[in-house]
Amino acid sequence: MNISILGAGWLGLPLAKKLAEKHTVKGSVTSQEKMQQLRDAGITPYLIKVFTEGVQGDLTSFLAHSEILIIDIPPGLRGDPEADFIGKIGRIMDYIEKSPIEKVIFVSSTSVYKDEEDFPEYTEENEVNGTSEAAKQLISSEKMLLNNEHFQTTVIRFGGLIGPGRHPVKYLANKTGIKNPQAPVNLIHQKDCIAIINQIIPKEAWNKIFNAAFPQHPTKEDYYTKTARKMNLNLPEFDHQGISKGKKISSVNLVDVLEYEFQIAI
Repeated sequence: MNISILGAGWLGLPLAKKLAEKHTVKGSVTSQEKMQQLRDAGITPYLIKVFTEGVQGDLTSFLAHSEILIIDIPPGLRGDPEADFIGKIGRIMDYIEKSPIEKVIFVSSTSVYKDEEDFPEYTEENEVNGTSEAAKQLISSEKMLLNNEHFQTTVIRFGGLIGPGRHPVKYLANKTGIKNPQAPVNLIHQKDCIAIINQIIPKEAWNKIFNAAFPQHPTKEDYYTKTARKMNLNLPEFDHQGISKGKKISSVNLVDVLEYEFQIAI
């Protein structure tokens, strides 16, 4: 099978390497320096940048001869609050419709669900209700892809990503006044992310939505304090003055549809 991965970064590159064991894989990056990493892994590299106004790079060739496209690009609103992620997805869809792509996996986020004081538990059956600009753009992008009749889309809403070189505790160490200390954490390891996508493809789990977060949800304060100690980092300090807001993410479809068992505890 031929698979294209738009966004071969922290998650996309190791995913591409795993898929390349059984499939022919193309991967895209946004800088020339990363092209060799893909070549070394046996992945056909493409230099592609997507903008609302157009695409820089040969997206047509990138999609040619592939049956599956995995979209793993961040909304980018943290660095640019004015970023138009919906416009980028719309631009990508224009190219998909003219390509042989039949199936799309869209990497989304559990930020599409709103944090509340009563810590609601969200399954895939719950309506998305996130109110941040990033959440709104992700929600709209999901709907655009799911409603497109030219291809089938499966959406994966990953919790906070942890893994090699990446852990939120490194950002929180030394911080003071951290809000929502009693909020549940919703995290998932890179290896589980990759394994989940590797099950979706052979199981033909299309036109689905999957929440993906490890099923244990310790409080933010407990988890990051213990993790900081384990990693010999300065302990974060939390603000107990306000009421904590948060949520619990339940991955019902992972169990019911994929029969998935998490591999790495948070």
